[in-house]
Amino acid sequence: MTVLDAGCGPGRLTVSLAKSAGATGRVVALDLQPGMLMRAKVKTDAAGLRNVEFIEAALGSNVLSADQFDRAVLVTVLGEIPVCEAAFAELYRALKPGGLLAVVEVIFDPHFQTRGTVTSLAYSVGFREQQFFGHRLAYVIHFVKPPGN
Repeated sequence: MTVLDAGCGPGRLTVSLAKSAGATGRVVALDLQPGMLMRAKVKTDAAGLRNVEFIEAALGSNVLSADQFDRAVLVTVLGEIPVCEAAFAELYRALKPGGLLAVVEVIFDPHFQTRGTVTSLAYSVGFREQQFFGHRLAYVIHFVKPPGN
């Protein structure tokens, strides 16, 4: 399995994603800030993980190849992305058909995005909602890139 940790920050999820992907899987940790990528790399190195690639770029800048990820996570980072439409377009393109995007939002994040905003962005590029967990103040939405797209 190949997983994108989009807006990985200091790597608070990168280690667990890399462990879950296993020795034959791969995680790509993408962040705009080199300092955050460095902190994430320190964590993965300390955990002895060698299946993580780090990319310094903004989500939406089209640095990701098409159809390369089975899963992608976007955890409390959407509100910090200047051009959300471009970010969702890149996520859609980068996921394989049938690939899953998990978006997490929590009201305590100063850049919190509502379910309506997230769903509208996802639908605008072709994603379809698969599952919703939580409530309006803290939630996870799984979006799928339809097979054959």
